[in-house]
Parts: sequence; structure tokens; C-alpha cells
Amino acid sequence: MRERVLRCLAVCGAAAAVAVGGVAPAASAGDGPEADLAFHGSAAMASGVVDVRFTPRNHGPSAVSDATVRLRWSEPLALRQVLPGGCARSGLRVVLCRVGALAADGLGERVELRVRLRGAPSEVLLEIDTVWNGGVVDLNRANDRQRVLVLDTGDEYYF
Repeated sequence: MRERVLRCLAVCGAAAAVAVGGVAPAASAGDGPEADLAFHGSAAMASGVVDVRFTPRNHGPSAVSDATVRLRWSEPLALRQVLPGGCARSGLRVVLCRVGALAADGLGERVELRVRLRGAPSEVLLEIDTVWNGGVVDLNRANDRQRVLVLDTGDEYYF
């Protein structure tokens, strides 16, 4: 666990490392500025390899100083993964990716990653949610929590 936290500190940001154990920092109304994070993109799977692409967006009204997203798969990931900069593995089925600062009513940098699942399942459920939002209050959690069933067809499934 200590090694995962240290790696996440270096890659995902200090606040996300606090959430590695599955407890995300939360803010309630009145605790800070309000923002509205959203993640939309696509996922495709072929022979146990899943390609995920998404773009973070902040609908505002306040800027987000830093954000990290959690991607969870219903199937375990292969032991060895090559992840892009800003992403770190956090368990058998979880990857954290830092999306960084997001201006009010602004788009972030597109995140693209490829993961290999153990074996070659015919389907996988991918869940995406915010694990750190820089301390802002997000009253609309519906658009930063996504679930998509990805079938092993090579087709893109949008969320």
C-alpha cells in the first residue's frame, strides 16, 4: 500500500493519493467554490485490450485547481501495464489518471489509455468517476460518474 501511495503522489497528485484506499475527499455545499466536472468519451475492446479515450470538462462556475479520475474495470487487469504519463495503477482493477486544472466552462486535455485485461473476457464494465476535484463542490455528480458496458467486438461504446 505504501508503494502505491508514493507512486500516486508522484503521478496523480497528493490529494488523489489520499483516496487510493477508496475513500475520496468530499466537500459539501458551502464548503468551497462550485464547479461541475464531466467526463465523456469512448471505450473499445478487442481480444482483452481496452482502449479508453475521454475529455474532462468543467461546466463551472468556478475553476478546478486539480482533478483526478478513477477508472474501474469489472475484470482484473493484466499484471504488466504500460500507462500514459499522469496515470497510475491502484489495485487489481483500478487506474487513476490526473486530469489537472480545469478552467471554469473549459475543456481539459484528452486522456487516452490502453489496458490489457487478464484473459480475454467477452465483456467488461468500465466505471469512471472523480476521485479528487481540488476541493470544489460538485452538486451535479451525474455527469462525472459514468458506466459503460464494453463488448469484445472492436466497436466503440460512448459515454
